[in-house]
Amino acid sequence: MAEHAPHHAHSHEPAPARAVARAEHLCAERGVKLTPMRAQVLSLLAASQQPLGAYDLIEKIGSEGDRPAPITVYRALDFLLGQGLAHRIESKNAFVACDHAHSHADVVVFLLCERCGAAVEASGADVGANIAALAADAGFVPRGQFVEVAGECAACRATQT
Repeated sequence: MAEHAPHHAHSHEPAPARAVARAEHLCAERGVKLTPMRAQVLSLLAASQQPLGAYDLIEKIGSEGDRPAPITVYRALDFLLGQGLAHRIESKNAFVACDHAHSHADVVVFLLCERCGAAVEASGADVGANIAALAADAGFVPRGQFVEVAGECAACRATQT
């Protein structure tokens, strides 16, 4: 599977460093602790263009005899999810770093490439308004709004020519 370089017009700092710096700032503001394990998990998620599962993270964190226990990684992921620093891609049972500030009313749209596995987070304000209206009409109060769109990314389509 090919990995695509992330596009960040606003910063030349590597994505993992940006994600951890943002997390440190937010955690300090919120009075919560970004432990070394939490920072390492976030850094690995930010470095990957593809969603990573907990066991992918465990393999990347340590060598054969020095890997963290699964519960340690799951706790780090739970923390990152709870702080809005990562998202879970339900269809893949995997996780991605988040470098956007979201309110609970925002819709997070994931564009998932079926060829290379890349996951891109996109803004969905209009989608959010439509989902909110549908939910309100049904008397439903959503706890979170995530939309997954499967397809093919521009880089993979370009290789087909």
